[in-house]
Amino acid sequence: MVNATVDVIYRGGLECDQNYMIEGQTLGTHDEPNPDLDYEEIPVWNLVIDHPEATILWDTGSHHDALEGHWPEGLTQAFYPHDAHEHRLDEDLEEAGYSINDIDAVFQTHLHLDHAGGLEFFDGTDVPVYVHEKEIKFAYYSAKTDKGSGAYILEDFDHDLNWEIIHQDREEHFEDLEFVRFPGHTPGLTGSVIHLDDDGTVVFTGDQVYQAPNYEAEEPLGAGLLWGKTEWFDSLQRIKELERRHDAEVVYGHDTDQFAEIEDGWGQ
Repeated sequence: MVNATVDVIYRGGLECDQNYMIEGQTLGTHDEPNPDLDYEEIPVWNLVIDHPEATILWDTGSHHDALEGHWPEGLTQAFYPHDAHEHRLDEDLEEAGYSINDIDAVFQTHLHLDHAGGLEFFDGTDVPVYVHEKEIKFAYYSAKTDKGSGAYILEDFDHDLNWEIIHQDREEHFEDLEFVRFPGHTPGLTGSVIHLDDDGTVVFTGDQVYQAPNYEAEEPLGAGLLWGKTEWFDSLQRIKELERRHDAEVVYGHDTDQFAEIEDGWGQ
């Protein structure tokens, strides 16, 4: 167990069809072939893990110019980043009591547009940026070709960064903080398991699990946001085993109700 604190940094919201979050969230029937969609806002957030060995920024959120052309129009329409311009990474960190210069390491769960948009603040620095080997390969493959996932933006991550590549499915680079690969949403998606002195074990799933129904009812992610369904189910069981083994708290990637419960962070 480690004496660390975890701050939750709110980075704005995305407005989107909930069919992206949960497969088949809205389905037509014979008598109602065109039901109303659930079009809602989901939170985007990062963590700052104040660990005895380093101050670690966990994900970097959406780019603050998402609405000003940084995101292509199709992605803007799909995941409308209505307040991204109000949430520059450096300013959100300052509001939480940190500066960019306080960050000793960055951990990227994956490199999709709402998770890697702040990497430009570490361009040309020696701050290590942890990302899984399978993720960075898939991100470049997707951004450079018309295959893979359309949710990567090359300009988010194609910087002069001090990449620290994670090669294994489970690695511990800081005491009692493990980086654990949960493939499914993307091939290299990697979550984190931290064993805290006061709050016990917390599993941050990243976008392996968007919302409670994905976890509790095992309803898959939807609308093209699932790289591998079999891999996703396998990763889900891996997370549930971590929950059982450590009596852990499991934190989802974009759950509005749960976000209201975790805003105060851990170990404060």
